[in-house]
Amino acid sequence: MTAASPTRVLIGFADAFAAIESAWSLADAGHEVFAFARRGTSPALAASRRVRVVPVTAPEDDAAACVADVVNAAHRLGASVLMPLDDLAVWVADRTGLRVAGATGKAADFALDKRLQVEAAAGAGFAVPARTPDGPWIVKAAMAAIEQDDKLIRPGGRAAATEADVEAATAELAGPVLVQQLLTGVGEGVFGFATPDGVRAWSGHRRVRMTDPRGSASSACRSIAVDDELRQCTEKLLASVGWRGMFMLELLRDADGTPWFMEVNGRPWGSMALAVRRGFDYPAWAVRQALDPAFVPEAPDPEPPHIVCRHLGRELIHLAAVMRGPMKDHPGPWPRRAATLAALRPTRADRWYNLRAGERRVFWRDTWSTLATQAARMRRRAS
Repeated sequence: MTAASPTRVLIGFADAFAAIESAWSLADAGHEVFAFARRGTSPALAASRRVRVVPVTAPEDDAAACVADVVNAAHRLGASVLMPLDDLAVWVADRTGLRVAGATGKAADFALDKRLQVEAAAGAGFAVPARTPDGPWIVKAAMAAIEQDDKLIRPGGRAAATEADVEAATAELAGPVLVQQLLTGVGEGVFGFATPDGVRAWSGHRRVRMTDPRGSASSACRSIAVDDELRQCTEKLLASVGWRGMFMLELLRDADGTPWFMEVNGRPWGSMALAVRRGFDYPAWAVRQALDPAFVPEAPDPEPPHIVCRHLGRELIHLAAVMRGPMKDHPGPWPRRAATLAALRPTRADRWYNLRAGERRVFWRDTWSTLATQAARMRRRAS
């Protein structure tokens, strides 16, 4: 089999934010795509005509059983390559013994341990948030995935204004933590594909809007060029850990223009739609590399025009938040309603996450699922 031959690829988890666009990138490359999902769930990707979803034990219930189920599914389906789509899947994939289009071994350790990432970023010349004498701070789990009693946990983070808050957050979070200065700014991402001869196919994004104006993932983002200084620091960081394949560096650019290092995503990332729409087929390239380690991708030439990509469900949540007005815990200026309505008005130039001809059921199911999840979250907060 050559690297260009169609293969059966097993990806997961199917509800990962990058799942739909990654699956389509692989299908467009001619691969047969299967996606594993937690048993009893029905992700939006299940509505795709080009992907078959298979159930596995949720790693939050039984991590060992999840690994075994993924291995059995790969063997049963004849999948040649396994691609993890989120951090829990990176942990699972590293324990399967299968051919993985992604991080394994020391690379998986690096992808899941923010302490290793922060150390490498500082050594490469990035500005890295440190613990300042005075707050506020962000207390976040150092590990993206932690196994406890054979159950997998993905701990998050907490804001802290006092030392007592830091102690409380540390006690609540599983495993070791990082305590860093709480910064404000605009989120950016640096994408690329690392090869033995350096990074190829550079691209990037800048956040346009957040789902929650107080701070959250993007509801809309814009593609941007990656400047030379960031490229040099990124090359040095990745070379120091021997990284291969696709990557995403998450940055926060403050009001003074300083790009602060946040973390490395060693698997498909949230704004994959933006990259794929512009011809940067990182998921398909990762499978090619898994089949042929000497593979080097070719970036689109000339580089395509920059675009904005929007997620309908998240944009609607953003609009609802702005119309509702700021909450007591919001310290900064709140978006104006008139400006938000104008900014959210659809245009012909818009690109939408998870929308393509012949797959509109996926788009609407994803939108509905996003809104339903937000509604459930709000009910829990109110109770």
